[in-house]
Amino acid sequence: MRFFIISFKRNILPFTFVLIAILLVIFSRSNLRAATNGLTLWATCVVPSLFPFFVITNLLSHTKVVDFIGKLLDRFMRPIFNVPGIGGFAFVMGLISGYPVGAKIVSDFRENGSITKDEGERMLAFTNNSGPLFILSSVGISLFGDTKTGLLLLCTHILSCITVGIILGKFSKKSDYEFRKNHNTINDRKNISREKNIHSSSSTKTVTFKNLGEVLGNSINSSISTILMIGGFVVIFSVIISILNQTHALDFLAKFLNPILSFIGFDIDFAKPVLSGIIELTNGVNQVASLHIKAISQNVILCAFLLGFGGFSVLLQVFSIVAKTDLSMKKYFIGKLLQGVFAAIYTFLALKFMPFINLDIVETSNLPINSISSFLSLENPLYTFFYDFGFFTICIMVILVIFAIFNKLYNSHKI
Repeated sequence: MRFFIISFKRNILPFTFVLIAILLVIFSRSNLRAATNGLTLWATCVVPSLFPFFVITNLLSHTKVVDFIGKLLDRFMRPIFNVPGIGGFAFVMGLISGYPVGAKIVSDFRENGSITKDEGERMLAFTNNSGPLFILSSVGISLFGDTKTGLLLLCTHILSCITVGIILGKFSKKSDYEFRKNHNTINDRKNISREKNIHSSSSTKTVTFKNLGEVLGNSINSSISTILMIGGFVVIFSVIISILNQTHALDFLAKFLNPILSFIGFDIDFAKPVLSGIIELTNGVNQVASLHIKAISQNVILCAFLLGFGGFSVLLQVFSIVAKTDLSMKKYFIGKLLQGVFAAIYTFLALKFMPFINLDIVETSNLPINSISSFLSLENPLYTFFYDFGFFTICIMVILVIFAIFNKLYNSHKI
């Protein structure tokens, strides 16, 4: 029996790949359509939104901007998240750019020896997030037809990733803090020096007018490699979801999720869309937002969870990016799962204790992106601006207050 189990573990991947190959042939028509849709999504959405950020973050890594930001934010990042100041650069760029820019920056930091292994693993969990463009435009306006829903999801998304960073920092190894505090010890200094010498090629040289063309070319080549990798994941997971739908595997797995949804008071019709989102974020969020029920707050809360978790597609993208480093994915998976849970909780609390949001009287809609301007014209533009601006300001103030409370509590209990 033991031999059979060991043999099964050894051959599970080849068996899975053979099965997928057979299913690709059997459901070739639907798989072709799914691959085309995935490729279109990558070319029209992922490349325009992510490729410029990949190039610019790569260029910034060749300047002194990162070091300057690190010194500037060290007084905040160290006591709150227990990471060096340069973690602030990864955090901000990860929030602005979206998945998986934060992971790419953290991976580069680890390769350069700028952070420890534990710091890198924790930074992966809270610096790699959904971008505001996707949350506000694609989810808020296009799917829910409501700008304040997008603002709510963005605020709870940011607050949840901050919460995860603080929690992981509290449970981090004390040796990592001591490493940063007393990094002049001989062994630690040798380790960092060796790592920097290994990667002291043209990929880490400081950019000047003399080598601008070379550095820009290297940055573009690196960004193209990353964006092609992401495109491959988008297409593959689009096909996998198509296969799961054709074989009714999602329907079978949804039955196991039904009791959990019923226990927390959610409609069981969300089981299949949530499973799709756990596999691939974009398709899942679209299905969850499109499901028409009376309490639309359930749609929003589940979308908040999926945006925080990111899905296995993003997880594998991150895994492929950090594969060249010694960073483990265990803390990343735990951190993203916690972020999804916290995002859902914060969204629920906001909907419960902020009655002016009043989402349950709003109908979900599948407005195309090119109809955004027509949607906004349905209301007074001046009123809409001040209303959304005020709502966004209140949410940001709440986040800052909670952020300050955590910081004060940390400092008061710091040894």
